[in-house]
Amino acid sequence: MDSPEIPAATVLIVEDEPSIADVLRITLKFHGFTVHTAATGRAALTAAREHRPDLVLLDVMLPDGNGWELCRAMRAERDDLAVIFVTARDAPRDVVGGLALGGDDYITKPFGVDEVVARVHAVLRRTRRTTPAPDPVLRHGDLEMDEGTFTVRRAGRPVDLTPTEYNLLRHLLRHAGRIVTKEQLLQDVWNYDFDVESTVVETYISYLRRKLDRLGPPLIETRRGIGYGLRA
Repeated sequence: MDSPEIPAATVLIVEDEPSIADVLRITLKFHGFTVHTAATGRAALTAAREHRPDLVLLDVMLPDGNGWELCRAMRAERDDLAVIFVTARDAPRDVVGGLALGGDDYITKPFGVDEVVARVHAVLRRTRRTTPAPDPVLRHGDLEMDEGTFTVRRAGRPVDLTPTEYNLLRHLLRHAGRIVTKEQLLQDVWNYDFDVESTVVETYISYLRRKLDRLGPPLIETRRGIGYGLRA
């Protein structure tokens, strides 16, 4: 069954436990995805080059390495690749560390298959690039986003963003002059319609600040207890 919200997509499952890999493969195929699997980091790199997946479900602990290193290697070859980490380690430092390497989301074991499908759809909705609007350029002060080429510049200098960072900044640009609540960002950027930790938003706001503020004055405003917006 294809999701009515996104076109059919290809998912690569990187998991060395056969029972977990089989459950994920069967579930995602049932929901209309094309699915490939790999049990090691080396096999995953080969599969990613061959099948060009839209998204990788990436186990953190692999027999020949770890998911953090594999994510870095995959993103070096394709910066548009969506990655969801699957981990039994739910300590905040592990989660934040994974997101800092370019992961778009994380799922902790044990998990329910409905949650996995919902998160895969949510990540793909925000990371798959779609046809831009007729006037694709958004501007705010010295910040410019060209939705036709998926590029961002500040003061004329390029800003390299991950897909999730790009979509978060685009939402703030489209609502420039307003404070957007964390709940709105989780719903509109992450497409979450279930409870998640608000630290995900805070983490990505910090990544955006790090990249934007080195090119000019602080741009993102925090309204404590409410949300975020772009300074006038």
